[in-house]
Amino acid sequence: MSSAPHPLLLPDGEPAGRAWTLDPATRHLNHGSFGGVPRIAQQEQQRLRAEMERAPVVWFPALPRRVAAARREVAEFLRVEARDLALVPNASAGASVVYHSLPARPGGEILITDHGYGAVTMGAERLARRWCGSVRTARVPLDASAELATAAVLAEITDRTALIVLDHITSATARWMPVEQIGTAARAAGIPLLIDGAHVPGLAEDPLAGLEFDVWVGNLHKFGCAPRGACALVVRSDRRDLLYPLIDSWGAEAPFPERFDTQGTIDVTGYLAAPTSLDFIEDTWGWKTARSYMGELADYAEQIISAAFTELTGECSTVDVGMPVNALRLVRLPDGLATTRLDADALRDRVAAELGVEAAFTSLGGIGYFRLSTHVYNTAADYEYFAERCVPTLTDWARETRRPA
Repeated sequence: MSSAPHPLLLPDGEPAGRAWTLDPATRHLNHGSFGGVPRIAQQEQQRLRAEMERAPVVWFPALPRRVAAARREVAEFLRVEARDLALVPNASAGASVVYHSLPARPGGEILITDHGYGAVTMGAERLARRWCGSVRTARVPLDASAELATAAVLAEITDRTALIVLDHITSATARWMPVEQIGTAARAAGIPLLIDGAHVPGLAEDPLAGLEFDVWVGNLHKFGCAPRGACALVVRSDRRDLLYPLIDSWGAEAPFPERFDTQGTIDVTGYLAAPTSLDFIEDTWGWKTARSYMGELADYAEQIISAAFTELTGECSTVDVGMPVNALRLVRLPDGLATTRLDADALRDRVAAELGVEAAFTSLGGIGYFRLSTHVYNTAADYEYFAERCVPTLTDWARETRRPA
């Protein structure tokens, strides 16, 4: 079994968590859903908002220039060209930009997988209805290797495939998808590819290196720890000329990506403060060290929590995930828990209210999972608490669901 990694410390020797304002009475084990903003980035966003409110007539005309400067810093972090990157509120908004900008393909098919993020999939379904087309779903086994996952997706391509929507890291099932292989095949076939990389920024050193795609979207407010509502939209094809913001504003006649820099009176201080979060992690520990720590902690957490469930239920709780993610892992829940998405969400709320733990529970194929995620402020004690205090309660709740009425 992996040993517990030593917790990361701030330069003054204090625990890393002191740099966040998370409630110390709650165990925060679900960074991957909504992130967590360091205190220094919160303060920078508050400073920017105060500046906006002091002189709005000065603030808004100057805003495109400031957004462009933030965009350049984000591009440097992701190792892409600034001219290829626009800022949008989140990955779902980025996907919506694509859905609303593509030329109509009457009767066309949109190819997704059964691991896709719900909101992005709903957008694909709406687009298919507008096209009088359909959504085609590739079934990818949870334990599929890169080769098997690629084959499963490519097998669903038809002469009507007009768009492929593919996760880079899947949200509910915590696995990488083989975007390199599928992207190469999509480019060769002339099929547009949208990659949902919502969880990727911060978890990969050079996440877009060598990738073939049309549009890639990645949230900065998840593992990048930026203020919520900050996401990179990266374009690597001539389709950039088709992409417009969801809101028409005074930048509409500007080229890509400058036309995304002007969005009227929307509060984009999250964009402007995003580099503060990215720099904070780099300057304090370095992103390489942060990723290594998150991975080691996830190894430990996955092992002790799955062992705790197995000891109580007598059933193996370890999950064989093809292409696992460094900071995201799955542990199988006892039968009866989180068998649907709605049940999983209800379990999340109950665990937060009754056990004082912010956690993620997901479902695939009628099986429920605890999706753990780690960040630099987490420690082994967080997951030891879950194993010792929450696992027995969850096991009892599962037994209650299976009792005859």
